[in-house]
Amino acid sequence: MRVVQCLFILIVCSLASFCEAALVLRTAAQESSEPKFLNLGKPGGSAVGGICVDIFRQIEKINPEIRFVGDQIWMPRARIDAYAKAGNIDVICGLQKISRNTVLYDLLDTQLFSVDYLLAVRADDKINIESWDDIRRLGDDGIILALRGFGIVDILQGVGGLTIDAGGTSSASNLRKLLMGRGRFYCHRSPGIKQAIRSAGMQDQIRLISKPVHTEKFFMGIRKNLPTEQVKKINEVLILLEKSGELKKVFDKYKE
Repeated sequence: MRVVQCLFILIVCSLASFCEAALVLRTAAQESSEPKFLNLGKPGGSAVGGICVDIFRQIEKINPEIRFVGDQIWMPRARIDAYAKAGNIDVICGLQKISRNTVLYDLLDTQLFSVDYLLAVRADDKINIESWDDIRRLGDDGIILALRGFGIVDILQGVGGLTIDAGGTSSASNLRKLLMGRGRFYCHRSPGIKQAIRSAGMQDQIRLISKPVHTEKFFMGIRKNLPTEQVKKINEVLILLEKSGELKKVFDKYKE
């Protein structure tokens, strides 16, 4: 862990040395968070894209004094949080207003985007669900798979009475568990879940059900002790992007 942390700091510092911006903000690309962050795999170009990277670039465009570094470095959410606690990450893009997030970060008021959380089941599962109560009544036959460390786990726990397996670290692993019968449902956000099913080549094996649906808003998270003047600069640009419709344009680009 310490070696990885030192390497991250070295890379980010090296990137920052090329920036003439007055405000350099350290971040990271969150693993398994498509389409917030997407693996583009472009030789000679950016390896990471997605909603958050586009938002970072829009902020830099509006205010050239601001520069984000680290968004081309993949990192699991737990490590991002650890680095933020240590003061080595300043910004995390796309957080829900849940206690686990607000304890670590200040969330800016401007909504970046909102998503719907959908449930996937095996294609041959003819189950008909209308509400969370229906799933609750299934007991151990209604296990919901979710991604470890993601906000949806807290949200599902808050519903109460649901059986949740949050051991999976990627959509691919949870979809495999679903096919193996190690869960009845996989809960993940849209946009994101359809792309994950396609990437796994499971379009004929997995289907989405229409109910229940849970909607969540996402915001920009700032580490607690970031100077007020720096927070103000970020906030001002986000307000401009929201009013101009640019934030919506970015999100619409990644709609499924």
